[in-house]
Amino acid sequence: MMKREGHQQPLEPRVLRFIQEHHLVSSQYYLLVAVSGGPDSVCLLHVLDKLKEELGVRLHVAHLNHQLRGAESEADARYVADLAHRLGIPVTVEQRDVKAYHAQQHCSLEEAAREVRYTFLAEVARAIGADRVAVGHTTDDHIETILMHLVRGTGTRGLRGLQPSSRWLSLGNSFTIVRPLLEVRREETAGYCQQHQLVPRMDASNLSLSPLRNRIRHQLLPLLKSYNLGVAAALLRMARLAEDDLAFLDGESARLWGELAREEENTVILDKEGFLKLPPALKRHLLRTSIEKLLGNLKDIETRHIEEIMDALTKPAGKRLNLPGGLIFSIEYDKYLIGQDPAALSPFPGLDAEFTLRLPGETLIPGWRIEASVVDPSVVKGKPEGALAPSETTIPLIKGSVKGRSPFKTYISPAPSKERGTKGVRLIDNILTAYFDLDRTGDKLLVRSRKRGDNFQPLGMSQPKKLGEFMIDAKIPHSWRQRIPIVCSPKHILWVVGWHIDDRVKITEATKQILCLEFERG
Repeated sequence: MMKREGHQQPLEPRVLRFIQEHHLVSSQYYLLVAVSGGPDSVCLLHVLDKLKEELGVRLHVAHLNHQLRGAESEADARYVADLAHRLGIPVTVEQRDVKAYHAQQHCSLEEAAREVRYTFLAEVARAIGADRVAVGHTTDDHIETILMHLVRGTGTRGLRGLQPSSRWLSLGNSFTIVRPLLEVRREETAGYCQQHQLVPRMDASNLSLSPLRNRIRHQLLPLLKSYNLGVAAALLRMARLAEDDLAFLDGESARLWGELAREEENTVILDKEGFLKLPPALKRHLLRTSIEKLLGNLKDIETRHIEEIMDALTKPAGKRLNLPGGLIFSIEYDKYLIGQDPAALSPFPGLDAEFTLRLPGETLIPGWRIEASVVDPSVVKGKPEGALAPSETTIPLIKGSVKGRSPFKTYISPAPSKERGTKGVRLIDNILTAYFDLDRTGDKLLVRSRKRGDNFQPLGMSQPKKLGEFMIDAKIPHSWRQRIPIVCSPKHILWVVGWHIDDRVKITEATKQILCLEFERG
């Protein structure tokens, strides 16, 4: 938690106390120190060099030349290298083409510089065996960050501003960022450098009003101070209150996670019924927690993205929202899904072509082995789980589909009720089997995915209906629908695999030959 302004202690003991209070440093390990050459980072390096014995760490300096200011950037790099050598600290200095990355990624120049810099720091940290990188962020940076979040639109999390430590993760690179100077004002770092005869570099680009942070620093903050001289202290108080609120929400989210949320196949699954009962604050917090688990951070997630999801929660199944980081929020009948490919949760592999079935015989298609056989009606007599001989019923025999049970269990039973839901549906043993009247199906069958305009006469109905309407009535998850195998004859659909067969091909008392189709996941 950030403390009040107005310190009397010298800088070194204050920084030491802050590091120890927040457990920012692990002893016996390298601590990588990011040094730009400016007053804040030079002050940080000098203070850490004085404290390294007490902290029990070895220091390593890293400096990146962003190649944005020509000769000035090169002079900064030389200055940092010379400073590190004078202090007897190993140093890594490299240069990267930030402008090229900026053009390639179509992001702001500031964002490009940050991404390139932190990727460089991650590489150096990994090379020297460090898992923490110290940066020179001060109280002033903390205040400016709070205002940046407010200007851009933020929730409670953004009101916290900078934290003593945070995790950086991108493209497989990760490390912990630590901020030992977060209770130190910028004027103090400048005074420290002057006191110790350090002559840091001055970056002229900090005076430019192009970056948002600079406009906040040079224009917005002075304006706010004209309304309230204590605006900085007020912002810090707000950040402390936001931190307290978030600590409570974090605890509640952790308690509810196993009950209402789980992560599977890089997708977060939220129980719809339980989630809708939560207070709005917890809904928003669980949504942010879910996205952070998937992306590793929330840097591109703004309040408007969370509010768009909140507005969509009561929309019908099938509604989808695109989010930053390639994520998709989608609504199913009994759950919400957040992931890059919600269809990956489907037990059905994708079907991208039509496949002709060999009758009788085995047909192999991507993800499936299909066995077709022709049997005499007498073989179905004596089957378990309520199966009836053709002479005793006019309904087909379907293995693997029954009301209230998974459509993948291996027993023979009557066809499923259309009321069967999908909650808890999962692949049990990879086998699905159905029986048909061969004279009605014919022997020219194929398997494909659904098509626009498909019609289907589900078992027990006297008239066909649109396949899409059947899938809605059967509460088949939207992300599954294009993957479900459809068995067809030249005339019409015969079977929506895992659900109903067509009424027109059912077994009757007049059936002479039964076609048995057995799907098994390959």
